[in-house]
Amino acid sequence: MARRIGVLALQGGFAPHKQALEELGLASSEVRTAAELAEVDGLVLPGGESTTQLRLLGRHGLDAALDAFVRSGRPVLCTCAGLILAAQKVSSPTQRSFGWLDVGVTRNAWGRQVDSFIARDDRERLQLVFIRAPRITEVGPQVEVLATYRGEPVLVRQGNTYGATFHPELTPDRSTHQAVFSGQGLPA
Repeated sequence: MARRIGVLALQGGFAPHKQALEELGLASSEVRTAAELAEVDGLVLPGGESTTQLRLLGRHGLDAALDAFVRSGRPVLCTCAGLILAAQKVSSPTQRSFGWLDVGVTRNAWGRQVDSFIARDDRERLQLVFIRAPRITEVGPQVEVLATYRGEPVLVRQGNTYGATFHPELTPDRSTHQAVFSGQGLPA
């Protein structure tokens, strides 16, 4: 079990993730520097605007430290824009990403802000909040699909890295955070 979970706090919806972690009894801290990143045992890359997050990561000199952190095997949850940063391939438009998850994603593919919606996954286990969410369009052989919506992957895992197209932090259900950071699986 991770001792302290960091939440990347350069831009986007990091505060609800901190609240979700604290509701699970997990210590959390905001991460804005490589030194703060070095102090945590797990990490959340929140939603927000992925191109802005990339610029801020570069401005704060976090690219190499973030890449090393994820590759170290510590648990990482990437939601919405965080998934875009973690993907192998990004389209509509293309952009740089880190490639930690062998998936292809299409940005804002579930619609514009006004098209945001709430649904349940195909197995009725998870509440899904989609806000300008990416769609996972390709899944590599090492990627495990953990949840789908209308047959499409919405929660995936490759090793220590989880990617969600939706916002689990905006629901009362904490099972996604718990699965990633406490080692307990998703509900059956």
